[in-house]
Amino acid sequence: MPVSSQDSVIDLSLLGAVDDRRISPATVEQEVMLLFDRCGPSLLRYVSSFGLRTEEAEDVVQDVFLSLFRHLRLGRSRSHLRGWLFRVAHNLALKQRTSLQKRQANRSWDEIAVSQQADPSPDPESRLADHQRRRRLTSVLHALPERDRRCIVLRAEGLRYREIADALGVSLGSVAKSLTRSITRLVNASER
Repeated sequence: MPVSSQDSVIDLSLLGAVDDRRISPATVEQEVMLLFDRCGPSLLRYVSSFGLRTEEAEDVVQDVFLSLFRHLRLGRSRSHLRGWLFRVAHNLALKQRTSLQKRQANRSWDEIAVSQQADPSPDPESRLADHQRRRRLTSVLHALPERDRRCIVLRAEGLRYREIADALGVSLGSVAKSLTRSITRLVNASER
């Protein structure tokens, strides 16, 4: 037989007079669910006022009702459960906020420490390797035949194959072969 919400409220008010040891787990679960329906939204608003994100506030409220379930299953006091819920919610929200602040502070300090330790400029080995690579590429570029060198320089300036062919007065196929040969030599030199 369905129980009206009015009957449930009356049942809750009488629970203080019932011998706690005789209450079944199903009764405790029903009581917790009823309190969740009645107090859950206001607890969520209260916990959210601590500056917690919605997901974090929902987790805190869930923990509050888990604590309530354990509290009632252990046969502890049923008087002033609404106030008890808000007190537990308050304490858990404070713990959650403190924990988040510590994590953010640690993250901030870690970020500051990393930014102070990491030198954005390359180390001496990297600078030497870059310098040697540039020297090899420059010497390969200077060793290219004149037409190949001109083709690669014009291509680096953004000209298309046809524009290079027109500028140098050579065929399109000649430009393609010249660029392929030049790029292959430069790639091989940069990989050493």
